[in-house]
Parts: sequence; C-alpha cells; structure tokens
Amino acid sequence: MLKSLEQFSTIVDCCQNSQIGKLLPTALYVHTCALKILDPILQDYEYEAKKLAQDQIEGATLVKFGTDRPKISYLFYPDFDSDPHPALQKSIIVDLINQEVSQRNYHNSDNPPILHRKETFVPQDYFLYQEFKELTREEVALGLLDNSRYIGTFQEWQQLLLQQGIDFAGHHLVCPINPLSRQKRTLAIERHKAALPRKDLSRPVRLALEAGLFTEETTFFDYGCGYGSDVEKIRDRGYSSYGWDPYYYPENSLTSADIVNLGYIINVVEDLAERREALLNAWQLTNRVLIVSAQVLIDDRQRGLVAYNDGIITNRNTFQKYFQQEELKIYIDQVLKVDAIPASLGIYFVFKDSSQAEAFLASRFYSRVNTPRVAIKVRNFEDYQELLTPLMEFFARKGRLPAKRELAQEEAIKAEFGTYRRAFKLVLQATNVDEWDAITEQRRQDLLIYLALAKFNNRPSPQKLAPDLREDFKALFGSYKVACLFADQLLFSVGNLNKIAYLCHNSSYGKKLKNALVIHASTLGKLEPLLRLYEGCASRNFSRFEDANVIKLYCDQPKITYLFYPDFDTAPFPALHSTMEVNLSTLEIVYRDYSRRVPPLRLEQKSALITPDYPFYQQFMEERYIYS
Repeated sequence: MLKSLEQFSTIVDCCQNSQIGKLLPTALYVHTCALKILDPILQDYEYEAKKLAQDQIEGATLVKFGTDRPKISYLFYPDFDSDPHPALQKSIIVDLINQEVSQRNYHNSDNPPILHRKETFVPQDYFLYQEFKELTREEVALGLLDNSRYIGTFQEWQQLLLQQGIDFAGHHLVCPINPLSRQKRTLAIERHKAALPRKDLSRPVRLALEAGLFTEETTFFDYGCGYGSDVEKIRDRGYSSYGWDPYYYPENSLTSADIVNLGYIINVVEDLAERREALLNAWQLTNRVLIVSAQVLIDDRQRGLVAYNDGIITNRNTFQKYFQQEELKIYIDQVLKVDAIPASLGIYFVFKDSSQAEAFLASRFYSRVNTPRVAIKVRNFEDYQELLTPLMEFFARKGRLPAKRELAQEEAIKAEFGTYRRAFKLVLQATNVDEWDAITEQRRQDLLIYLALAKFNNRPSPQKLAPDLREDFKALFGSYKVACLFADQLLFSVGNLNKIAYLCHNSSYGKKLKNALVIHASTLGKLEPLLRLYEGCASRNFSRFEDANVIKLYCDQPKITYLFYPDFDTAPFPALHSTMEVNLSTLEIVYRDYSRRVPPLRLEQKSALITPDYPFYQQFMEERYIYS
C-alpha cells in the first residue's frame, strides 16, 4: 500500500528512469510481458494494484503507471500483435490512495484511442519487436507521426491515412487504396498470372551465371518455373536443366540439383505457411546453391493496388509481397537457419557449404588485375613460357604461389624446376617485378576488406574457410589471426569521417567535390582500402546497385550514392537515369528515377571519373578537349 507522497516520489523517479516502456509526461506505459524486468520497486508497486483488481485484469495488454497521481491502469488491446494500430477495448483503473477500482469500456465506441510506436512498450527480445520498429520507421519517414495531437484516436488516424492515400497490409505500409476494390480480397488469388514470359534469362539466374556459380557439370532446377524460360535457356547453354510449376508444369518431377532457383515465388504466395513450405522445399532439393529472389522496391502509387495480408493484390488479382532488403534476408535466414548472401536488390544466394559461401564472399572483393606482360626477352623463359603461363595466371589471381595440389600443372613444373619458387624466379626475369608486388599488395587489401565486412555477420573461424582461402591468409599475412587484427584496425577507422574526407580530397582517382568523391565503378578497386571498405559498408547488404556505373562517396555525412548513366560510354554528357542512396547510419535505401526528367540531369567531365586503363579513356579525353 502507498503510505506517503515521499514514497510516490520514489515511484515517479523509477518511472522516469526506466529503461523499459514508453514514458509520456504523465505516465509510463509497459507491456505486461515486461513487468518482470522492471525496477523491483515498480514491481512491488504494481503487485499492490494487482491485489486490489484481482481477476479483473486478466488478459490486460499494457500497464500504465501514472506519474501525476498514484494510479495504475490496466489497458486491454486484444489485437496488439496483429493490428498495426490496435484500438483500446477497456481499461481498469486502480486508485492506490483510495483503494478503489473502476472501469472504462470502449468496445462500442466509434472513436476509441489507438496505439502507435508499439515497439516502445515491449522489450527488444519481444518476437515482433523488429516488425513494430520497422513500421514506426516507415511512418516517421512519411511524416505520419509528426503531430501526435491528431493521431491518438481511430477516426483522426483514418482521416490522416485517407488524406495521404495510405493503408496497411499487416505491419507494412502500402499504396493508395480504392475502397471499392477491397472486394477483391474475397476472390481466389490467381498466382499463376504472376508468371512472366521471358525472352532472356531472369535476373537472378543471370547473376548466378555471371558470378561463376555454374561450372561444367552443374545441374539446374527451377522451383516454380512458370513458363519455363529459365529452364530452356540454361539447357541451351549445355547444362542439365529441369523445372516444376504447380500450374504450368505440375506433372514434372521435383528433382534435386546443384543450383535451385526460387525466382520471385515467395512474394506471390499469400499464405504464410505455404510461403515457408516453398522455401523449405526448394532448399531440400538444393545440393550446392539456392537462388532466392523477391520484390523489394515498391512504387505503386499510380497502379491502384489493394492491401491483402502482408502484401497487396494487383489489378490482375495476383498477390505481391514487397520485402525490405534486410527483411528478406532475415526471413530466409530464420526459415533455413543459414546466412544468405546478397547478390543484388531482392536476390540472395544461399550456399549449402559454408566454406564455399566464404570463398564466394571473398571473391566479390577481388580487384581486377591483369597478368604482367613479358617485357624482357629471356631465352630460357621463351622455352618454358607455355608451361609457366598457368603459374603466372594463378599468381595474378591469388597474389601468391600455389600450395600443394592447387595447380594442375604442378607435376610438370616441379619436374622441370624443382619448386614453384625457382620456376617463378624465371618469370620475374622476364617481367616487371614491381607489377607482381603490386598484385600481391592488391590481394592483401582485397582480403582485408572481405574480413572487415565479415565482422558484421559473425566472421568465420579458420575451419569454415575453403582450403585455398586458408592458404591465401597464410601466404599473404602469416596467419588468419594476424589478418583479422589488421582487418579490425581498418574497420575501426571506417567510422571516422575526418579520415574519409582526407582520403577523398587526396585521392589519386575520381572527381573531387567539396563534400564527396565521385568515381566510375571500374575505379573502385584502385581506391585506398579504407575508401573501399567505406563503400563496402553500403553495398554489403545488396552487393551494389546492379546498373550503377558511377559511385559518389560522401565525406561530410555517412552516405553512398550509386548513379546509373546508360549512355556513359557513348554520350559526351550522359543523362542520369536513376540513383540509389544508402544511408550508412540506418542502412535505409532511397531509389530515385530521373529517366523522365525534363531537362535531363547530365554528367560533365566524365573523363575525371575514370583511369587511363579504361577502354574509352583516350576518346573521353579528346571529347573533354573539344567541349571545353
């Protein structure tokens, strides 16, 4: 029992200093699941109220600790988990001074109070915490929560949504809704209409080909193949290729394969259990790599789409769920118990073997280098050039000499020279030694960037690395442990904008602006390791904006922008088509389309963005002189 105002003052202090719950000027609101982790003083205080209210508070959702008067209220929001903005059904108010219990009912009200920012009421380990938090982020970004005075009740909130042309699908914001078209929700979803006939390979499968995931004996299976375009085109390339679709090819067998494609399937399945089952079934058929893709970018204000479950129904009566990029990864990881690797926006590669996954991740950071040319005529080298060429190519690729059994020509080379080192000594006589040293240093930098970024997703132990990757660390750093120490030092510096600014302003490459460095994408590998890591912090979540050919690294704020100029190589002043901006503080992605802008935004001095080894460098320099 509350015995004095001094005791209540202690309660108020506990409320105001609580790390749990939502604190407002006159109350602290806490979800009932969080009561057990409150300050013990507040727990004892709430226990006194519970004794007075007894079974009347059974099923309460939130507990309100009044800080203006000694009252505790138990608030009932039966749809707290399912409704993005649940309505208050009733409240039980306990007056701890007068020892009285009263009740207010709202279940028949046309305008009950509603909740916002639900993540503030629950602890961070609450099973829906991230979903609540993401919804709040979206609403804040749209300015929906700017004026709390006009959003606290159901009717005011609905009026605001109507004015903004916004509705909800579960805990996701969706496009403007035509109220009459809500009738479509009762119709059967026609999933097969989401399948698209294609003249070319789908983007996910094309990326897998370009990433080198297909080797000579690779088998391919398309789970949910639609019209079967990918199956046919992969077969035309000489691979064993099959597919199955519940509507178009239901008679085909479900066949295991090295590479399985689940292409834009999980975003057209409206049933949550079936969506999960499709992902699990495709994973079960996978021997090496599963390709998972889904829609992630949404711009549907002009297309009249209808909210349904956690997605939308289109005018063709098909379902579409739009994932956030990180949401898609979390979904794949949680269902399959894996660490999915982003290949592009909305596309992930999932490897069965973790060592193959790490080898693929490391390869993504390998800079392009050329095998040094033979510059000096050395008679003995000319005699052995054909034998030594594979050795030179290996060194150019890895920055080191091969370990045992890493090179097919090992026996022949050692039979002639005894060791790789002696063989390579002859190579050095005929080529520029500095070029080989530069390759080794470049590969060290590539591996450091891979290791630094791996820190974000539980850096692998040496045992989880592919054998050739372990050899890389041993040869180039002495040990994996030493490499990790260097990578940590690099990662520690990436948050220092002063260092980033210094490197941007003193870069040997790119166009230097007051607040940024602008480069062509082909120049990225030539930048200082810290700048490459800075960009990697943006692209690690989606493996870089696929179409981007220009990158802008800001040095006055943590931000990277990717720009796409379709006619970069052909037009003196190429027009900007689109951009994708990544905020490194929040990892929020903003996509902008400039393709219809009049007049178009044109790029000037494009020759400043490239290096002399760019294929059109000389042409660009001549154009710069002509148009200057």
